[in-house]
This record gives sequence, structure tokens and C-alpha cells, in this order.
Amino acid sequence: MSTDKELILSVKDLRQHFPIDGGGIFKKTVGFVRAVDGISFDVYKGETVGIVGESGCGKSTTVRSIAQLYKPTTGEILFHGVDLCKADRETLLKERRNIQMIFQDPYASLDPRMTVRNIIMEPLRVYNRRGLLDRKYSEDELDAQVKDLMDKVGINRAFVNRYPHEFSGGQRQRIGIARALALKPEIILADEPVSALDVSIQAQILNLISDIQKEMGITFIFIAHDLGVIQHISHRVIVMYLGKIMEIASSDDLYAQPMHPYTQALLSAAPIPDPKVERTRKRIVLEGDVPSPDKERHQCYFYDRCSKRMDKCACCQPPMFDCGNGHKVACFLYDDKPVAEPANDNPTPGELKLREKEERKAARAKASQN
Repeated sequence: MSTDKELILSVKDLRQHFPIDGGGIFKKTVGFVRAVDGISFDVYKGETVGIVGESGCGKSTTVRSIAQLYKPTTGEILFHGVDLCKADRETLLKERRNIQMIFQDPYASLDPRMTVRNIIMEPLRVYNRRGLLDRKYSEDELDAQVKDLMDKVGINRAFVNRYPHEFSGGQRQRIGIARALALKPEIILADEPVSALDVSIQAQILNLISDIQKEMGITFIFIAHDLGVIQHISHRVIVMYLGKIMEIASSDDLYAQPMHPYTQALLSAAPIPDPKVERTRKRIVLEGDVPSPDKERHQCYFYDRCSKRMDKCACCQPPMFDCGNGHKVACFLYDDKPVAEPANDNPTPGELKLREKEERKAARAKASQN
């Protein structure tokens, strides 16, 4: 992304580890599920950042940690310079007005006992009561805002007193989008908002989100496991695997020239509409199963399934290498490129050994020149 864009969100070394208890009376912690294990990325104003990866890779945990629905284990989430992980209750409430969510399940995310009016108005009432809106609004003014939001997302305002069970899945998701828009946020975190919908309805919701972004300038972090959806909606794409970022690039660059072996395998599995191309293209079949996320790893996270693995992949986690034009890859195949981000702040013994070896090699090369 161009550096002339305004940086509004910066995630730094985010880790979200969930404890595993051994059962029994005392429920002693016997391990941790490393759902997100040290990821860093930036989000700029007005863009859509897509996060893609197979189930269990940490996509949803990442956005829920950003929204502080989960308190991160370690790391920083800087929103306009404010670290949400360390913010007090009052500060967090103020900042949450600008960070809203659209949830995956349009059936479970809406209270079945509330009307459309009350569902959309609820965040407005909460912030109005606390005096956190630009001014105090009357109930009639809030009601007018609800109807305007219904118009914006394509729900007939005559349905304002209906309940969620009276709507289809696509209509319910529109209600969820209206609720997310109510406080006029800067960022909307969309957690697989179309995965539970029919294909024709998916297209309508995606077009609605695109129109809203163009009209209101809202930034989106959009999660999906469908590569076609991510390509359609995103400006930049983050590829995750086992709680780690494998690759970050613009949507055009990633789909035209995937660089990480995992990204290449993902794209090779995605169907192509052209039957001639579909029949002739090479498929990349990954070997083995996804490793358990409860194991601490001192090697490349993709090592067990990578067909291009090397010796140093077994002892070191690769840093993010900068391949130019904002394209970053966590793979030693590109170690001739400059390092964009270090692998982590606490190197493992294997990493220290490799660093010492590289330093000795550089020192010998320098000595031979002299």
C-alpha cells in the first residue's frame, strides 16, 4: 500500500494463546492452543484488507482480538497510536465506536427477541446515553437514523418492527451491516459475512459492502476462506497458516504471482471458470495434515508440508522478506531480499546458531576483500 495513505491500525507481534486445562478439580493448565502466534501488519484508511487461509489458521481470532472481544496474550494493537491492549475501560469504550464488527452467522448474531428497530438502535442508545456521540439525540432522531440505515442497506423501512425470524439469511446480514454502520465507524471487521449465504446473495452483499466503502470511506478487514470472494473485495491480502502470516501483497500481485509455497498451493486448489485452463493447469497437492496448534514451534510453520523446504527451515522461523511493491513473504526462498520484519523478538537456539554462522560468513567475506 502506498505510504501516502493514512495509517489507522497497526498490529504488532500479536499472540493469542488459549490455555488447555487437564480436567479434574483444579483444572491445571497443561498447554496452550497458539491460535495466533506473532503476527504484524498495518491497515490504511479507506482500504479493504482481506485475510484468507484454511479453517483454524487464526483469521477470526485475529479480528476478535483487534475488537478486544479476546484479550490478546501479548502484542500491540495500535489504533491511531492508542494501544487497545493496554487501554482502560473508558478509553476502550470510546475507541470501540470506531471499530465495529459484522459476524459470520446472520442467525445467531441477532437477538431473536428484538425488533429491527431495537437491533440497529441499540449501539446508538448506548453511546447516546453515555454522551459519547457528537451531541445528545432524542428518541425520534435516533429512530430517523435507524430508518436511514435501513434504506442504505436495502431493507424496507416498513419492516422496522419485524423480528429476525421473519427475514431471510441475506436480509439478516443486511440488518447486521446496518447495526455495524450505526456509529459511523472508521473500521469494520467482517468475519466471513457471506460464507453462510447462497452464491447469488453473496454477490449482493459484497456489492453492498463495496458501495458502502466508496460512499463512506470506511476501512474493512474482511475474512473469507473463498479465494474468489477475497479477490473481488480486497485491495490487499494477508495469507495465514497455523496462526502465522505467510504472505502479504496487493490483491493483483498475489493472484498474478503468488510467492509462498502455501499461497501457491491455495491458489492451485481454487477453481477456474475456463474449462480449458482448469484441465491443463498444474495442481499442487500438500502432503500430510495441518500440525496441532498446541505445539511450540522453532521452525518454519509450513515446514512439515512444504515441498521446497531446506535445512535452515527446520531450525529457524523465516522473517518477512520484502520483495518490493509491498509484497512480503515469510519464506527462505527469498532470503536474498531485504528483511521487512524480524521473525520474532526472542530468537531460538537454532536461529542464534544460524545468525552466528551468517555473521562469521560475512566477516570472512569482508576480511578477504581487505
